[in-house]
Amino acid sequence: MDFSTNENHQSIREAIERICEQFDDEYWLKKDRDGGFPRDFYQAFVDNGWLGICIPEEYGGSGLGISEACIMMQAISASGAGLSGASALHMNIFGLNPVVVFATEEQKQRMLPPLIQGRDQACFAVTEPDAGLNTLKLKTKAVRDGDRYIISGQKIWISTAQVANKMLILARTTPAEEVKHPTHGLSLFYTNIDRDYVQAHEIEKMGRKCVDSNQLFLDGLPVSVEDRIGEEGKGFEYILHGLNPERLLIASEAVGLGKAALRRAVDYAKERVVFDRPIGKNQAIQHPLAQNWIELEAAELMIRKAAWLYDNGQPCGAEANAAKYLGAESAFKACQTAMTTHGGMGYAKEYHVERYMREVMIPRIAPVSPQLILCFIAEKVLGLPKSY
Repeated sequence: MDFSTNENHQSIREAIERICEQFDDEYWLKKDRDGGFPRDFYQAFVDNGWLGICIPEEYGGSGLGISEACIMMQAISASGAGLSGASALHMNIFGLNPVVVFATEEQKQRMLPPLIQGRDQACFAVTEPDAGLNTLKLKTKAVRDGDRYIISGQKIWISTAQVANKMLILARTTPAEEVKHPTHGLSLFYTNIDRDYVQAHEIEKMGRKCVDSNQLFLDGLPVSVEDRIGEEGKGFEYILHGLNPERLLIASEAVGLGKAALRRAVDYAKERVVFDRPIGKNQAIQHPLAQNWIELEAAELMIRKAAWLYDNGQPCGAEANAAKYLGAESAFKACQTAMTTHGGMGYAKEYHVERYMREVMIPRIAPVSPQLILCFIAEKVLGLPKSY
């Protein structure tokens, strides 16, 4: 890998930072208090063409790679927008990767340009209440009825379902007991959210109030066969293709948030005077902050390696999982240190670090837990027996 300054990457970072400058800390503090999807923030990225960063140019995108998308998402989060800003765009950056890779030409022409242009907004409907990370146990059914499917079931932790008009949904088209292989029998659809058949119940949560999370109830949603992506029964395979990019994007968002927290902590340590000296002069303050910098830089390097592997068509499962683990854990430590560096003021909303602390729990938990990542590395890299 070349570690010299990449002018293209630097220009992407600077362009994203210029957009984010229009949405200051007070904007995100208000969104955190009042909620409401950050539509003007979202539209700014639509207007500047960034939603299509990973979509091929022939469909109106930029045709860039996950490496560039990671730079974009880290810059958004690091601006102080945090996971509130990043999550407003996250699904529309990586989510339609299965469409890009596996859809027909007609589907790509129909589905991709409206997303890039902001005419469509999508959510990602996979997780279910009883299945958790065990995707092969999904119960939502899609029953074939002539030239359409009828989908019924439940999904949970579906972001932006209150504002989206489209969803990428994984549903079972063959009962689990009838398939020859456990990964078969699930099919992928990209379709309209018809509110006559889909109810989205918002989940109140500890952070990221402006980007809704929901439980979906689907009751007989009709979906055209033309909206099925790829072959029937191979949806799990298609979803897997998007897991590594998602891990890298969430890792980048975490690192960005960690850097925002570190920046605030360092500034406060320079300015806060106690016992006639800035607290940043004390090693008990210096050392944790220095350790945060080291850990965030290490996480960023793993992200860059994994993204390079993905963009060059090489296996990157272990690296993408490791990047997600390192990104989330280093960001959590940085946010925690930022709060303690501020002392009692770290608990006050006006200093913003308490919001960072709440938001950093998202990449620690989703889309895969740190414990399951360790299980994956133990089995797939170290060759230890499967533990789950």
